[in-house]
Amino acid sequence: MRTDTPQPVRLDEYRPYPFEVEETHLDFRLEPNHTRVKATLTIRRTGDAGEALVLNGERLKPVSVKIDGVDVAPEAMERTDEFLTLKGVPDSFVLETEVEIDPENNKALMGLYMSGGRFCTQCEAEGFRTITWFPDRPDVLSRYTVRVEADRAFRHLLSNGNKIEEGNAEGGRHFAVWNDPFPKPCYLFALVAGELDVLEDSFVTLSGRTVELKVFVDTGMAPRAAYALDSLKRAMKWDEEAWGREYDLDLFMIVAVRDFNFGAMENKGLNIFNSSLLLADPQTATDMDYERIESVVAHEYFHNWTGDRITCRDWFQLCVKEGLTVFRDQSFSADMRGEAVQRIKDVRALRARQFAEDAGPLAHPVRPASYLKIDNFYTATIYEKGSEVIRMLKTIVGAGDFRKGMDLYFERWDGHATTVEAFIQCFADVTKRDMTGFFAWYEQAGTPTVSITQTYDGDAKTLDLTISQLTAPTPGQPTKQPLPIPISFGLLDDDGGVMRDTELVVLEGAETTVRLEDIPTEPVLSALRGFSAPVTLEVETRARDGYILLASDPDLFNRWEAGQALARDLILRRANGQPDEVGEERFAAAMGRALDDQAADPAFKAQLLALPSEPDLSMAMSPADPAAIHEARAALRARLAVHLHDLLRRLHTGMQEAGEFSAASEAAGRRALRNAALDLLAADAHVDNVELAMGHFEAAANMTDAMGGLSALIQIGGEEAEDAIAAFHKKWRDEPLVLDKWFAAQARDPSEGALGRVLALTAHPDFEAKNPNRLRALVSTFAGFNPDRFHAPDGSGYRFLADQILATDTFNPMTAARLIEPLGNWRRYKPELGALMKAQLQRIAAQAGLSKNVYELATKALAEE
Repeated sequence: MRTDTPQPVRLDEYRPYPFEVEETHLDFRLEPNHTRVKATLTIRRTGDAGEALVLNGERLKPVSVKIDGVDVAPEAMERTDEFLTLKGVPDSFVLETEVEIDPENNKALMGLYMSGGRFCTQCEAEGFRTITWFPDRPDVLSRYTVRVEADRAFRHLLSNGNKIEEGNAEGGRHFAVWNDPFPKPCYLFALVAGELDVLEDSFVTLSGRTVELKVFVDTGMAPRAAYALDSLKRAMKWDEEAWGREYDLDLFMIVAVRDFNFGAMENKGLNIFNSSLLLADPQTATDMDYERIESVVAHEYFHNWTGDRITCRDWFQLCVKEGLTVFRDQSFSADMRGEAVQRIKDVRALRARQFAEDAGPLAHPVRPASYLKIDNFYTATIYEKGSEVIRMLKTIVGAGDFRKGMDLYFERWDGHATTVEAFIQCFADVTKRDMTGFFAWYEQAGTPTVSITQTYDGDAKTLDLTISQLTAPTPGQPTKQPLPIPISFGLLDDDGGVMRDTELVVLEGAETTVRLEDIPTEPVLSALRGFSAPVTLEVETRARDGYILLASDPDLFNRWEAGQALARDLILRRANGQPDEVGEERFAAAMGRALDDQAADPAFKAQLLALPSEPDLSMAMSPADPAAIHEARAALRARLAVHLHDLLRRLHTGMQEAGEFSAASEAAGRRALRNAALDLLAADAHVDNVELAMGHFEAAANMTDAMGGLSALIQIGGEEAEDAIAAFHKKWRDEPLVLDKWFAAQARDPSEGALGRVLALTAHPDFEAKNPNRLRALVSTFAGFNPDRFHAPDGSGYRFLADQILATDTFNPMTAARLIEPLGNWRRYKPELGALMKAQLQRIAAQAGLSKNVYELATKALAEE
């Protein structure tokens, strides 16, 4: 058990840093085990006279500390494991420090570390303090000049901004000097040094400036960066056209690294990416990889304005940059790949991650009030729900005023670190609205439930919609206030014709009634169109209404949602011991008609075929019974596979494409439908379907189809699956990113031997526990996407995950903490399962030497409600 109790950082205790760091000069002499870092800081007091200078610093070997060229006396400074305090400093001075660090043995992958024989950095949120003494907080902005010196074997020496000097140094070494003219917080600092290939291009901005674009990758991998570079150019153009934002430096660089805790990092002018989100070609990357690359490249580029030029005052304001930038990248993806399908994908992700977060002990507001480790708040609530809040803001104020508010935000706060209040105030000033009520979306945790009852008066031809909201208590917030909730809706007639086009009502209080007049017949209500608010919707409807919406709703999101709701109801009925076989046949027939619609986009049909996930269904069942849900969902899938067999095989054949591979959304949509048809056919282990899956796998000309075939065979099981697993490994064993997919596919094994397979894979020569990608591919996939086997009645799945958390925490606390989530919602499951999950959380929390990261999440998950 920990002998100390970490103390939280609280928003209400924020105070400005009492010094300004006007200039920061860093001098790196890179050596794998003995890197020297000299920092020269020009500092000016802005706070109370006599206040000591307190700098962050961890795992630093001090060499010297000087003020204005004079060594600081030992009695004038105090050093702990986390801070350097200098007493009696003058009001203006130059601080010079020198430290030694060990990048080679930095397995936490925060600060300066080595990956694949190259130096690289990750400083967000608090990694810079492991590089040198510095006020490591986002409201301290400084202009950086950086000199990097290394052996010539490290050919490229990169940092933020523009390169202003380079040359030879003594002992077969060389150097480069970089200057970033824009003030930034230290979390945006970046450095990369190593042997890399580079793919180059350029972009001409709206004002006519030419920007050099460079993508640095592993040797021989430059061709695989072509799609990322194309995505970057499209993002730059889109940001100019949609948001009026032009890039501000002469050079934009991206570097791919294999060992990375995050997906990517928006360091000013030098983005660093997890290689899984940058490298792609048809043979090694799936269509999902291409989509994620396009989205994440755009996201990190968009941060140049929403995150870099304007940053957050403190880490409680993280949503100011992340929620806003997610909204921007989702909007970009919608324009690139189709609004309806992209919205469906975004909402799937929101429900899978954020709704579950809001429903458990780890629930927190979009702007939290306290934390032990800010690393633990890079969550779906901050990112995805934060984006939904921006989307609602745009819906409520209107597109025109939203753009005016954003323009004012850029004008008012460029070059500053700001807050949620300052962001919202821009829209209040533009619209002359009182935005106080809207601000509650940032301060209140939980997912509201919106209920709609309908009263139709055939004589008066009126429809009354009574709309109410309720948010359940969450940890630390037992009482909830009403939120402003925008609800888009339309009306259809019984034949699916449009009776009323989309309208908007904003629910401001706990309940309101809206009267609609001139309604000739009792209508079919299509509510929450486009998922206009991140809420759970309950609507009183007739049994047939869902089928009318599935067949005819002009809002494609709600057409898909109708199918999901029908399937969810049927699965939960069966899981609760009340199967509706007539309803299942009716649903299968309706799905057949929807799939046979020649006007429908293949990508949309692929989304229709994907039933609600088992974790999603668990959210709708109390207490959740994973085994019953798995069995019920499998039964509906099997019924669909048999009922739609001929149609699914026609789709599988008809969607096959010959000729050159295209990553465009149209071609990707056809592949998605083809593989979705195969996936559903695999629910019926008929010999014909086994042969089809094996033929699909063996004939695959791209990774999307190869993974589709492999996944279908693993779902079916048997000798053919084992042969495919072996063949895949033999072909791709030298491709790390592809091997991640191989591990992940096996982690989804639905058979009784799944955990045994996963345990064996942890001992496989290709399993690298210290590589976050590989660890997540196996462990996170098993715990998060194989619920039937993870929730084994004997608790073996929980013990396995706890073992992995404790082992990982010894070298990478951030990654370890992110593995806690599958255990965190133990209260939602059957008592016998919940008790076993709780026991493993207690075991984790009692571990000696536990990191703050894991301690915070484990103890929160165990806290009394």
